[in-house]
Amino acid sequence: MTAYAMSIDVDRCLGCQACIVACATENEVADDQYRLRLVTTVAGGFPDLSTEFRMEQCFHCADAPCLDVCPTGATYKTSDGIVTVDRAKCIGCKACMAACPYGMRFMSEDGWVDKCTFCEHRVSTGRVPACVETCPTSARAFGDLDDPLSDVRLALDAAGAPLVLNPSARTRPRVLYLNTGPDTELEPPEEAF
Repeated sequence: MTAYAMSIDVDRCLGCQACIVACATENEVADDQYRLRLVTTVAGGFPDLSTEFRMEQCFHCADAPCLDVCPTGATYKTSDGIVTVDRAKCIGCKACMAACPYGMRFMSEDGWVDKCTFCEHRVSTGRVPACVETCPTSARAFGDLDDPLSDVRLALDAAGAPLVLNPSARTRPRVLYLNTGPDTELEPPEEAF
C-alpha cells in the first residue's frame, strides 16, 4: 500500500521561499494566505552565528487528529495517506483547525478550511508536489515510504535518523526533517517509519 511522505533536508534549505511561491501559484491560494510557512532559527552570538531555515506545512499525519473532529467528513485521508479537504463538504466550523497540533490550517477567503494537500492533483498524475519540483537545492524529496527506491526513502536512508516536529502529539507526521542543526526544536519520531 502506498504511504506518501515528504522529507525536508534543513541543511540544504536556503530559506528562499520558492516553495511557498510555487505552492501559492499552483494551488491558487489567496495573496495573504499560505499553505507553507518558514521558521527561522538563529543560534550563537556574534560573530559565531548560525541560521537554520525550516519549512512547515500540513504534516499529513498517519494518525491525524483533524479527521475525527470533522462533523461532515470534509477532512479525509486518501488511500495513499494524503490528508485533504473536500471544499464542497466543509462548513467552516474550524474544528479541524483547533485539532491540528501544528496550526497548519486556515480559513480560505471562500469560507472553507484550506491546507497543504501534497498537490494531490499533481501526485495523482505521477508528478511531485510543486514545492518539491521548484526547490533550487533539492532540499525536498517526496514519494512512497514503502518503496525503497522512492526519492523520499532514498533521502531518509542517506541522511540517517529523521526528526519530526512535536512527536509528543503522537500523530506520526509524514513530513520528516533531515540534517538539522544542534539548536533545533525537532525530535526523533516516537516510532520508526
